[in-house]
Amino acid sequence: MKSLGRTFLIAGFLASAFATALHVYETNWLIFVPAALLAVCGVVMIKRQSSSEARSEEVLTANKAELTSSLQNIVTSLDELIGQGQFASVELRDGIDDRVRLDLQRFADARESLIHLFGMQIYANIMSEFAAGERYVNRVWSASADGYDKEASDYLERAIQQFRDANEQLQQAERAAA
Repeated sequence: MKSLGRTFLIAGFLASAFATALHVYETNWLIFVPAALLAVCGVVMIKRQSSSEARSEEVLTANKAELTSSLQNIVTSLDELIGQGQFASVELRDGIDDRVRLDLQRFADARESLIHLFGMQIYANIMSEFAAGERYVNRVWSASADGYDKEASDYLERAIQQFRDANEQLQQAERAAA
C-alpha cells in the first residue's frame, strides 16, 4: 500500500510538472488537475499506512518498553554521575556521551507512541519535561567541554530533576492506563 502511494505521488508530481512545462504561458489543466489529484491520493495513502503501522499493537508494546527503560536508564545514569562526583570537565562530558546519549535517542525515537498510548496532553506533559532535561544535559555537556565545572554541576542537578519528573509522569500514565 505504501509503495503504491509512493508510485502515485511520484507519477502525479511528474505528470503535473510535465503539464506545466508543455507551454510557457499556459497550463494544460486537463492534465495538471488529475495529475495533482493523483499525487494528493498518493500522500493520503502513505500517511494512512504510516499511521496504521504506528498504531499497531506490536509497535506500541515495543515502544512502551523502550520509553520506560530508556527514561529509567537516563535517571539512573545521571544519578550515578552525581553520586560519583564526576564534575571534572572531561569525565563529565565523556560520562554523558557514554551513559546517556543512547538512551536519549531511544526515548526520542519512541516518543510518538506516547500519543497513541496515553493521549496528546500526557504526551505534551512528558515531552515538556524530557525536552527541558535534554536541554540541560546539552548545557552540562557544553559547560564541561568549556571547563565551567560549577555551571555543569548546577545544570546536571536541574537535568536530573526534569528527567525524574518525566519518569514520574510516565509511571502515573502507565498506572492510570492499566
